[in-house]
Amino acid sequence: MTTFAPLLSVENLSIAFNHTLVVKQISFEIKAGQTVALVGESGSGKSVTALSIPGLLPYPLASHPQGKILFKNKDLIKTTEKEMCQIRGKQISLIFQEPMTSLNPLHTVEKQIREVFERREGRETSSSRSRILELLNLVQLKDATQKCQAYPHQLSGGERQRVMIAMALAGQPDLLIADEPTTALDVTTQAEILKLLQDVQKRFGMALLLITHDLGIVRKMAEQMMVMEKGLIVEAGAVEEIFARPHHPYTRRLLSSDPQGTAVPLPAASSPPVMKVRDLSVHFPLKTGLFRRTTGFIKAVHNVSLSLRQGETLGIVGESGSGKTTLALAILRLVSSQGEIWLDTHSLEKLSPREMRPLRKEMQIVFQDPFASLSPRMTVEEIVGEGLEVHQPDLNVSDRVRRIIEALQQVGLDESMKDRYPHEFSGGQRQRIAIARALILKPKLLILDEPTSALDRAIQADILQILKKLQKERLLSYLFISHDLKIVRAISHTLIVMKEGLIVESGPCDRIFENPRNDYTQRLLKAAFEMET
Repeated sequence: MTTFAPLLSVENLSIAFNHTLVVKQISFEIKAGQTVALVGESGSGKSVTALSIPGLLPYPLASHPQGKILFKNKDLIKTTEKEMCQIRGKQISLIFQEPMTSLNPLHTVEKQIREVFERREGRETSSSRSRILELLNLVQLKDATQKCQAYPHQLSGGERQRVMIAMALAGQPDLLIADEPTTALDVTTQAEILKLLQDVQKRFGMALLLITHDLGIVRKMAEQMMVMEKGLIVEAGAVEEIFARPHHPYTRRLLSSDPQGTAVPLPAASSPPVMKVRDLSVHFPLKTGLFRRTTGFIKAVHNVSLSLRQGETLGIVGESGSGKTTLALAILRLVSSQGEIWLDTHSLEKLSPREMRPLRKEMQIVFQDPFASLSPRMTVEEIVGEGLEVHQPDLNVSDRVRRIIEALQQVGLDESMKDRYPHEFSGGQRQRIAIARALILKPKLLILDEPTSALDRAIQADILQILKKLQKERLLSYLFISHDLKIVRAISHTLIVMKEGLIVESGPCDRIFENPRNDYTQRLLKAAFEMET
C-alpha cells in the first residue's frame, strides 16, 4: 500500500517575538483535501501559527528558534522571500477575519481580483472580465456584473467575504488558510459561506486549515481538530472523538462555555423610558450617471419605532445589511435620519451638533472590533480617560486617574495595565478596555454593536457576565446588536428582528425564541440551530 506524504507538516515549531516564546514546539499535519481546525482562546497562538505558514509574521521581530514547516516536503522557514512570493496566493492562500480591513478601500472589486491574476501569471494582464465574473459567480456573489465596479464599503459583510474567497481562489491554491472567516457574519450568511467553502474545497481538492473559536463550525466542517492553550497544542485528534470524550481540562472548559443564563431582572415594571424612537428612517441617496444625480434611495432603515426602559436590554438581530448598525448610528445622531429620537426628555433630532455634545456622555457605544476602535498610539490610560477630557475638563489629575483605575477594575482589568498600548492585549482584554472607555462617563444608554463577535466562547461568557453585573449595579440600559442568538437570549429582555430596514417581529425575548411568528425569524432560528448541530 502506497503512503502519501502530507501536504503540510509542521514539526516541533516554536515562534518567538523579541526572544519571547509565544508558540512552543507544536506539531501537526494536513493531508491534501483534508479540513483541519485549530481552536483556542484569544492569545492562544492560533493566528500566529497560521501566519507563520506563508511567512507573514513581522520578521525579524518574529523568529523560529526551532522547528520546520514542510510544504510539499520543502521547508518554508528556509525559503527566500522571492521563493515565498511564488508560493503565496498560488499554492497557499489566506482568508482573513475582517475583509473590510483586508480589501483595498480605494480599488474596485474587479481591480483587486485582476491584481491576483497578474501576480499569479507574473506579468500585467488584460484578464477578461469574463474570468473575474466566473470567479465571482463561483462564490455565489449576487449581481456579480454590477458588484465588479463596487468598492468594499459598498458591499455587505457577507459580500465582502465572498470577494475575499474569490481572491483566495484565483490562484487555485493547494492549501487554503481561513482565519475566522465567518466571525462578523450573521447565522444565515455564516451557513452560506461555510457551504461555499465546502463546495469549492471539493471542486478544487484543496486542503483547508480553519482557524476559529466557534465550536459549532468545527463540528460542521472539520475532520481533525487541534486545541491550543498558551502556545501549546494540548489536545488533537478526530473531531467527533474530542467532542464526545475530551481529555484535557482546557478542552472540556471550551466545550462547556456556551453563553448561559437569562437577562438581569428589571428593577420595576414601571421603569421610566430612557430612549424612545418613533418612525425613524435612514434613506441613502442612490446616485448614477456622469453627473452623479440622485435617481433613487436605499432604505437602510424605514419607519422604525422602539423604546428602551431604565435597566432594560433590547436585543436587535437580523442578517448583514438589515439595518441594525445604521439604526444604532442614527440613534446616536451619527448619520442623518428622519423621525423622532428621544433621550429622556430631550428630542435629539432637533438639536445641532453643538447642542448634542453635552448629551453624548449619556449615550456611549462599544464597537465590534476593539483593535480598530482603540488608537494604537495611545496608552490605555489615555484611551479610557479621553472622554473625561472632553466632558469634564476641570477634573484634577488625581481624580482623573482614580476614575480611570475604577473603570478598569470594574471590567476586570488591573490598574498596572493603564500604561500599556492596545497591541499588548488579547482581543478579550481590548474589548474590556473599550467597555471601560464607554462606562467612565457613567452613561444611561450603552449601545453594544456586536461586542463579542470577534471573541472565543470562554471570553464571550466573561464579557457577558461583566455586562450583566454592571447593568445590575448601575441600572444601565443596553441596545445590544448581535448575530449570535445564544448571546442575545442570555442578556436581552426584549427583542426586535430586522430585515431590509424594517422590524418584522418584536416582543419579549423568550416568546420570540420559543414561538417565532414571522417566517424570517423562524429561518434565522433554524439556521442558528443547524450551526450548533
